[in-house]
Amino acid sequence: MIDFKANPFFLDDEKIKWVEETYDNMTLDEKIGQLFCPIIFTKDKQELENFIDKYHIGGMLYREGPGQEIRDAHKILQEASKIPLLTASNLEYGGNGSAVEGTYYGRQMLVAATNDTDSAYRLGKISCKEGAAVGVNWAFAPVVDIDRNYHNPIMNVRTFGDDVQRVIDMGTAYIKAAKEEGVATAVKHFPGDGIDERDQHLLTSVNSLSVSKWDESYGRIYEAMIEAGTLSIMAGHIALPSYEDFYEGKEVDKVIPATLSPNLLKKLLRDKLGFNGLITTDATPMVGFCCACDRETAVPMTIESGCDVFLFNRNIDEDYEYMHRGYEKGILSDARLEEAVKRILATKAALGLNTKKEKGTLVPDEDALKVLNCKEHDSWARECADKGVTLVKDTQNLLPISPVKHKRILLQILGEYESNDRVQRFFVDKLTKEGFDVTVYVKEGFEVMDDSVAKLKERYDLVMYVANIETASNHTVARINWHTMFGLGTNMPWMVYEMPVMFISVGNPYHLLDAPMVKTFINGYCNSEYVMSAVIDKIMGRSPFKGVSPIDPFCGRQDLGF
Repeated sequence: MIDFKANPFFLDDEKIKWVEETYDNMTLDEKIGQLFCPIIFTKDKQELENFIDKYHIGGMLYREGPGQEIRDAHKILQEASKIPLLTASNLEYGGNGSAVEGTYYGRQMLVAATNDTDSAYRLGKISCKEGAAVGVNWAFAPVVDIDRNYHNPIMNVRTFGDDVQRVIDMGTAYIKAAKEEGVATAVKHFPGDGIDERDQHLLTSVNSLSVSKWDESYGRIYEAMIEAGTLSIMAGHIALPSYEDFYEGKEVDKVIPATLSPNLLKKLLRDKLGFNGLITTDATPMVGFCCACDRETAVPMTIESGCDVFLFNRNIDEDYEYMHRGYEKGILSDARLEEAVKRILATKAALGLNTKKEKGTLVPDEDALKVLNCKEHDSWARECADKGVTLVKDTQNLLPISPVKHKRILLQILGEYESNDRVQRFFVDKLTKEGFDVTVYVKEGFEVMDDSVAKLKERYDLVMYVANIETASNHTVARINWHTMFGLGTNMPWMVYEMPVMFISVGNPYHLLDAPMVKTFINGYCNSEYVMSAVIDKIMGRSPFKGVSPIDPFCGRQDLGF
C-alpha cells in the first residue's frame, strides 16, 4: 500500500491526481516499459527517439561523458518521452560522475577522513548540482555500506568508513544537499555490503550478520536514511541469511539475493523499516543476480518480490520479453505491476518532473553547464583533499622530505590501471619541480643478481611507492602484486633499514597489510589531482596532515603499526 502523502513523496492532491490519471491512461506495454532503467550508449537523435518509442522506458543512465553531449542527449530523450524520465548517474564522488569535466570532489572515504559532516554535504551539493546541470535527476548515491572487511575489493574507498554513526551523519548530509538540488537519491546497497570479502558483481555475496547485529548497524543506517527522506533505495544482489531464517522460521538452504527476496524487500524494508519510497535493483547483468535464478523467471520475479525498477539489461529485447511473459504467466501480478509503476510515477511527481515536462524545463539551458568545476566547487575540492589526506604512520621521522636530504628518488607506481600514466606523470612533474631527481622504476629481469645494497644506496636517497590500486568490478582483490622474486631487485620494500622508504596510497587504504615493514605511510583515498597536490604539499612540510582515518589501516594487526 502506497501512501502518496507521506514520507518520502509528500504529494499534494494535484500530484496524486497526475499519478492516478497517468497510470489509468497507460497501455500494458507502457506500464511494463516504466519498470526498465537501461544504460544507453547512443546519442544519435533518431536512435534515441526510436528507442523511447519502442520500449517506453521509465528511466535511463548514461556513463560519464562530455557535459554538453550528455545534456543534449538528455534533452532529446525527455522531449521524446510522453512521461518524464528518471535520468540517473553514479554521483558518488562528484560532478564527474555525469560530466567528465565536472568536479572530482573525492571518494567517500576521503570525505569521511575530513571528520567533517559539511564535507559530505558539499559532496552531495557538487555531485547533484553539476549532475542536474546536464539533466540528471536521480543520483545512485550515497553509498551507505559499512567497510568492515578490509579484503572487500569493491566497497573500500566508496564508503564513509566503518563507523555506523559517521555513515548516518554523512549519508543524511548528502541527502539534504541532493534535495536542495531537486535530485532524488538512491542509497545503496541494501541490505548492506562491506561484510563479505566478495563482490556482488561476481557472485551473490552474503551479509553474515545476525539479526541483532544487523539491526544495530545497517538497520540503524537505513532507518536514518528513510527518515531523512531518500526517495529511493537500491537493493543489492546480497543475501542476508539471518533475516531469511527469521522470517521463514527455519534455516533457509539457499542463497537468496535481496533483489529476489520478498522477505528482505517486503517484510524487512517495507514493513519493519517502514520504507514507502521507490526500490530499484542494482545492475541486473551482475553475476550476483544472474546466478541466483534462471533469467526468464528472475526478470519478473524481482518486481514481484518487491523491487519497482529493473536496472540495466543483458539484452533489453530479451528482458522486455521476459517481463511480458512473466506477467502473462502470473509470475508478475497485476497488483505488483500497479504498485511498482505508481511508485515510479510518484517519485517523478515528488521531483516535480510532471510540471517541468509541461514547462519544458526538464533539462536546464546550456548556461547551467557553467557550474561544472566552477571556482567554488574547485575550492571546496581542494579543501576536502587538504583536510582528508591522512598520515597513518611515520615511525622513522622521515617527514618532511627535501631535495637537500633526499635528492634522488626512485618512484614506483603500483597497480595496473588506465590512470597509472596520469598518476605517474603528476608525481614525476611535481617532484621534479620541487628540485628532486626522479627515476621511475622499470621492471627488472635476472640481471638484478648482479646488483648490491651498496650500489642501490649509491643511486638513490629515497624510495617512494605510490599505490594506484582502485576499486573495480571484476577484481577479486584490491591488493599489491609485486614484480621481482623475493627481495631481489628494487620492487619490494625490503630496503627499509638501508635507506628511507615512504608509501603513498591514492586508492585502497589497507596496503600496510602487504607492506607492513614500511615506516612512513600516507592514505589519500583517491587519485584526483586535488589529493595528489595535497600529498605533495604535506610531504614537503608546507601543510600539516589533518585527516582522521575512518577505518583501521592496521587491519587489527599489531605488526602493521611498527
